[in-house]
Amino acid sequence: MDMDIQLPLPREILPSDFQYLGPPPSLVIKTDSDVENWKHTRSYSDYDLFLRRLNKSVVGVQLPTHEDATPSVSSFSFLLDTLENWIDEIPPLSSPQRFGNLAFRTWGSRLEERADGLLEQLLPPEMRVLVPYVKPYFLTSFGSFTRMDYGTGHETSFALLLLCLTLVRFFQPTPDVERQLVLRVFLRYLRLCWKLQDVYKLEPAGSHGVWGLDDYCFLPYIFGSGQLRGRFYNVHDSINNHKTVDQTTTPPSAILQPPLPTTNLYFLAIMRILDVKRGPFFEHSSQLYSIATGVPNWAKINTGLFKMYRAEVLGKRVVVQHIPLGGLLEWEVSPSDRAPSSGISVPSRASHSTAASGTVAMEFHGHSPNTVYPEGSTWHAPQ
Repeated sequence: MDMDIQLPLPREILPSDFQYLGPPPSLVIKTDSDVENWKHTRSYSDYDLFLRRLNKSVVGVQLPTHEDATPSVSSFSFLLDTLENWIDEIPPLSSPQRFGNLAFRTWGSRLEERADGLLEQLLPPEMRVLVPYVKPYFLTSFGSFTRMDYGTGHETSFALLLLCLTLVRFFQPTPDVERQLVLRVFLRYLRLCWKLQDVYKLEPAGSHGVWGLDDYCFLPYIFGSGQLRGRFYNVHDSINNHKTVDQTTTPPSAILQPPLPTTNLYFLAIMRILDVKRGPFFEHSSQLYSIATGVPNWAKINTGLFKMYRAEVLGKRVVVQHIPLGGLLEWEVSPSDRAPSSGISVPSRASHSTAASGTVAMEFHGHSPNTVYPEGSTWHAPQ
């Protein structure tokens, strides 16, 4: 998947075009037809390409990264540091509730009040006009302050924020910067969200329970399996010492033998699950267990998880209805591409990709019949 082909650069939105962006993003996905329409928009294609480029940039690269952070990556990481400091300043309230500490709303109110200033400080002067266009993604990246939950929709909002900043070239679309977006910025964001979940006891948003991949996130598994599908090498050492260590022989079943090394996002996400859940792994994380025991290599896992993400996250109205669209990420669909509202389905670029490239829908005891699995797998429920 994309490893041996040259992916195109993301499109560039020039400063001279900022005045033509139209209204800022808003919640426009309300029906299943809207979801299908979105799959025909340029913003959907932009996001798909962006994720594939990020994934490709980390193939064979091990944590921790020793590359010097670019100024844009450093400034964005500092912004996330600021948000984490707020958690220490806004401690949880004494509450008997299992989920949703009300102090999270206080943290969220501070974010809403200070978002403009934070983004203006982040962006160079010529880009500050874009604050209304990136602010909606920023505010929806850390959870719902009303429901006090967090899920893959919020994670997607953060990835879309990074996409927006790449389209306007705050982040340059080079392999080095894209690799830093995954191994520095996204990892920093992930740790921040873990702390928010722990301190404020955020509920999983729309969790599938035992049958979901993960209660809170998805992208660490894509990027982490991308890391694992190639030969690990330390970027700094490869320049100076030309050392490589072939770890493609690490089997997917290695996750069943913790503790795991903190060398990739997949293993980090698995160790996170083991920190917060109790009981046999095959019981509380049956999807991940089935991947570990039924898919032969990381390349197939990486490819399959991309397809699963498109179907189970980007293809689900209950998830994407909370994602703002418009402005930098266009919502408009040309009439010739629009999905009909009559209920007759037409193949979109995403749905065609899912069906034609080997994703299989399977049903087994206790599972949703609509679940999408990685190609080549024998994903099954533990007996």
